[in-house]
Amino acid sequence: MKKPVSNNTPAPRSGAATTPSLIASDVQIEGNVRTNGELQLDGSITGDVSCGGLVMGESGAVKGTISADNVTVRGTVKGEIRARSVRLEKSAIVEGDVVHESLSVEAGAKLTGRFAHSSNPTEGKAAPMASAAAPKKDETAETPSFVKAKPAAE
Repeated sequence: MKKPVSNNTPAPRSGAATTPSLIASDVQIEGNVRTNGELQLDGSITGDVSCGGLVMGESGAVKGTISADNVTVRGTVKGEIRARSVRLEKSAIVEGDVVHESLSVEAGAKLTGRFAHSSNPTEGKAAPMASAAAPKKDETAETPSFVKAKPAAE
């Protein structure tokens, strides 16, 4: 009788640090991407991205909503960013709103959209951009208030 092959690779532990997922510069994804872990994006995604942390390289691009605990952008985003901590580095180009708890913007980063501070940015949706009406009775103090950002001078 043959002995069964043993797989001595341990199963990943819950809460253990994992290797970040890498999407290389030659990869193009059409569809939503979801992971609880870290994501290094050098390729492009047309769809929503939900992850624990996102680091986008200069060649990285997202056309959709980004939702994560921590986001660092060096590439291009066309859509909303919702994260506890957002860092826009000098090569970043963002066309959309940024809902954050903590925000850092380097000189040279380009943003066409609005910033909004929120104590819980990864939940819910931002207020519509065209609407500047008075708040409704049922809205709470947690609703983000937007600050209009002007595009950087070229």
